[in-house]
Amino acid sequence: MVDASEFIDEAVEEIREQIGDANAVIALSGGVDSSVAATLAYEAVGDQLTPVYVDTGLMRKGETQGIRETFDFMDSLRIVDATDRYFDALEGVIDPEEKRAVIGEEFIRVFEREARDVDADYLVQGTIYPDRIESEGNIKSHHNVGGLPEAVDFDGIVEPVRDLYKDEVREVARELGLEEVISERMPFPGPGLAVRVVGEVTREKAEVAREACHVVEEELEEYEPWQAFGAVIGKATGVKGDNRVHGWVVAIRSVESRDGMTARAQEIDWETLQRIQSRITGENENVARVVYDVTHKPPATIEYE
Repeated sequence: MVDASEFIDEAVEEIREQIGDANAVIALSGGVDSSVAATLAYEAVGDQLTPVYVDTGLMRKGETQGIRETFDFMDSLRIVDATDRYFDALEGVIDPEEKRAVIGEEFIRVFEREARDVDADYLVQGTIYPDRIESEGNIKSHHNVGGLPEAVDFDGIVEPVRDLYKDEVREVARELGLEEVISERMPFPGPGLAVRVVGEVTREKAEVAREACHVVEEELEEYEPWQAFGAVIGKATGVKGDNRVHGWVVAIRSVESRDGMTARAQEIDWETLQRIQSRITGENENVARVVYDVTHKPPATIEYE
């Protein structure tokens, strides 16, 4: 386990050495990885850093407002609405790896544009060790690692937590004094809801996934899962009232893990599962059924794509 205090001192000094007198932008998503990276970078270079949160349309429910409130101490925070850009780029894309490549391309191009506005030469991001292992090991490309385009218009990409596992990042977050809502927050994939929608990503499917994830997180809070969410995996026939519907199928996933490299599906009691399905199908007229995923990692990955 990392010595959090020692790591912070070393990371801050390393960031100062990498960035020097230049300016940098930090990719801020609201998760613990990017929040730790942002806090370390802010401590290292202060006003030379511009935090940028990009609303891709694929974020968690209430994420944008949460970012505003949590990071209001950073006066230079920029919030960018890139919803249309992302959905336009993802139109017709079905293959998971192509999807990740598209998101990686849009990710870097948006940050290049923001960097030009503030004359920044460096990009800081919250890549962690499992991201690198999965991308380099050909398991799946992470949008900010293997999913990045070859040509990137930055002098360098700074990754202060690149050698840490998730549990170690949480230790650093606690040592930095970040709020529990950040330090203990369950992981959320960099490509966002795009990897919780099987096949083409549309606004409708993303909204179904967003609401399902919100319900699952609320209902399973007492189980303290490593990660829990709802994913849109296809369509099936159902009945609502006296009418036949051909609606979305939402898969519920809840797993226990230490570092995300392996995971076990949680045993959830029947009453809780029924309450979840009742809320999801009742709150969205276009959802026909809800299923529970009992697959461990391996053979499955935690996310669907």
